[in-house]
Amino acid sequence: MSGGIDAFIASNMKSLAMTGVVMRIFSFTLVSSMGPQSPFMFVWIFNTADAVPPTWCAALRKDSAYTLLNGFWIRIGIIGMARVGA
Repeated sequence: MSGGIDAFIASNMKSLAMTGVVMRIFSFTLVSSMGPQSPFMFVWIFNTADAVPPTWCAALRKDSAYTLLNGFWIRIGIIGMARVGA
């Protein structure tokens, strides 16, 4: 099954990476404009989800630096969701 998903990611890499970037811009704009009234759980979920496409794309490109960086953001997102949900 992963082979099919990898093929889809590879054939749509630029679009998926750009989608992740636009999602990140949106979430940071939301936090910047709303400040403390930001829906923090939504922001953590969204920020974690927006790191997945670029991480997968970087892994397929064998770009270890961006795989590590975006993987880090996924881990931070999971921690953030756990803290907000606690």
